[in-house]
Amino acid sequence: MSSQWLVGCAVYVDGQRLEQPVTYLDALDVATEHDGFVWLGIRDPTADEFSLVADRYGLHELAVEQAVTTRHRPKIERFGDVTFFVLRTTRYVEHAQLTETSEVVETGEVLIFLGERFVITVRHGEPGDLATVRSDLEKRPDLLAWGPWSVAHAVCDRLVDSYLVVAQEFETDLDELEERVFGNAPASRAAQIYQLKRELMEFKRAVAPLQRPMAAIIEDRALLPKEVRKYFGDVNDHLLRTVERITAYDELLNSILQARLAQVSVDQNNDMRKIAAWAAIAAAQTAIAGVYGMNFDFMPELHWRYGYAGVMALMALVAVGLYRAFRRSGWL
Repeated sequence: MSSQWLVGCAVYVDGQRLEQPVTYLDALDVATEHDGFVWLGIRDPTADEFSLVADRYGLHELAVEQAVTTRHRPKIERFGDVTFFVLRTTRYVEHAQLTETSEVVETGEVLIFLGERFVITVRHGEPGDLATVRSDLEKRPDLLAWGPWSVAHAVCDRLVDSYLVVAQEFETDLDELEERVFGNAPASRAAQIYQLKRELMEFKRAVAPLQRPMAAIIEDRALLPKEVRKYFGDVNDHLLRTVERITAYDELLNSILQARLAQVSVDQNNDMRKIAAWAAIAAAQTAIAGVYGMNFDFMPELHWRYGYAGVMALMALVAVGLYRAFRRSGWL
C-alpha cells in the first residue's frame, strides 16, 4: 500500500526530534519508552489508509469518520482521552479584477487528534501547509518540550494568523469595490458585489464557529496545561479580531449593495424621465399635425399662402420650447 498520505512521522523527546527513523506503527512505543510524543502528519487519507492509524492509536470511530471527509464545521471535542480539533484553512485567491464568478477565498481543513503521547494532524485541500509549522516549531525546543499541546497551539496559531491575512486582502477588495461604486470609475454590477458577499460568507463559515470552542478550551483548566493557556489566549484574541473584521466587512458590503441598487433605481428613473420628455415633444408635434389632418371645410390656414410654413414653424417652436423647459427641469 502506498504511504504518500503519510507526509511526516517523528518522535520528540524533551523538545528534540529523535534522529532514529520510525514508522507510524512503532512510533508510539518509541515515544512511550523515551517519555516523549509522536507527531504524525497525514494528507488526504482514504478510509482504509486512516483506519490503520486509528486502530494503532485508539481513535474514536466518529472522529475517524470525520477525518476522511471534508466540509465540517470548526469545533473542538473530547473523545475519551483524545481531544479532537476541526479547523478550517483559508487562502486568498489572487485575481486581476472582481467578476461575477471570481473565487476570492479557498478553504480546506486541518484536523488534529491530541492524545497523551501523540498528536496527529490531517490536512485536506491546498491551503494550510503544515510543513513550515513543523520546521518552525522544531527551532523552538522550549515549546516542543510542552508535548502534544505545543503542536496544537502552533497549528491553531498559524491558521488563525492566515485568517488575518485573508481578512486584510478582503479589505483591499472592499476598498476597490467602494471606489468603483462611489467614485468616477465605471460602477460595479450588483452581481459582482453579491459575489464578494458570498465569498465573505464562505470565509465567515470557516472562522466564526471556532469562537465558542476556542473560548471553552481556554476556560477548561483541567484539560489545557497552564503554560500553554496564555498562548491559546493570544490565538483567541486574533480569532476575535478576525471575526470583528468579518462582521464589519459584511455590514459595509450590505451598505455598498444597497447604495448600488439605489443608483440603479435613480438611473432607471432618469431614463424614464428622458423617455417621457421626448415622448411629450413628439406628442406635441403629433397633436398639431392631427389638427390639420381632420379635413374640415372651414380652416382658413389651409388656404393661406404661408400655411404650411407657418405650421412647420409652430411645430419647431413648440419642440424647442418643450426641449428648453425639460432641460431646465433636469429631465433632459
